[in-house]
Amino acid sequence: MRLLLLGGVAEANALAALLAARPEIEATLSLAGRTSAPAASPLPTRVGGFGGADGLAACLRAERIDLLVDATHPFAQNISRNAAQAAREAGVPLIRLVRPPWRAAPGDRWLDARDMEEAARLLGAAPRRVFLAIGRQQLAAFRAAPQHFYLVRAIEPVEPGLPNCEAILARGPFSADAEEALLQAKRIDVVVAKNSGSPAVAGKLAAARRLKLPVVVVARPAQADGVATPQDALELILAHAETLARRGVST
Repeated sequence: MRLLLLGGVAEANALAALLAARPEIEATLSLAGRTSAPAASPLPTRVGGFGGADGLAACLRAERIDLLVDATHPFAQNISRNAAQAAREAGVPLIRLVRPPWRAAPGDRWLDARDMEEAARLLGAAPRRVFLAIGRQQLAAFRAAPQHFYLVRAIEPVEPGLPNCEAILARGPFSADAEEALLQAKRIDVVVAKNSGSPAVAGKLAAARRLKLPVVVVARPAQADGVATPQDALELILAHAETLARRGVST
């Protein structure tokens, strides 16, 4: 069975490792290429876009892909939309691997935001010291609130375009202790985070809880249902491979 895995998060890497141990599955990992030094993968890897949904559909046909797996970031809205459309056009089944969102714990001071624009408004009018733990793709929304100091953390170099800003480069995972030390050293008043659900970057939530800091949590875009773990995804993949085998498709 030929499988295309759209990756970019830790769960995709974990699934890639599981697939690499299954010789009956010929899997390829696809990365968008937004990170210059992605984690090494045991699967053959392609880097770069497909040219939208039509381009991805053409690739699925040309490569005779039997199954498409979307294991991209929960906020990679365009990629997931294109994957769903391409799968329909090419007549290829689609599996989505979506890690669960974070849930507020006792002691959390969360402010829910629908999007980055609302997150910027929730910071308020008075100047504050803000930790923008949102990566580098959606910083423009905070130009509407230039009165704040912003600490921006990203994997790749970034030009935030914010008047009072400090950028730091770092790749997770980040422990709660390290995050607490960072928040204290930078005298942060409030944290802004996307609800990615990733355990690798959940330390900032625990640190904010310890320091009794508010956290503006940006909700995920609406998305289709999916399985929650790499093992769950693997079970569906193996079931699909068995179905193909029963139909006489070579694996």
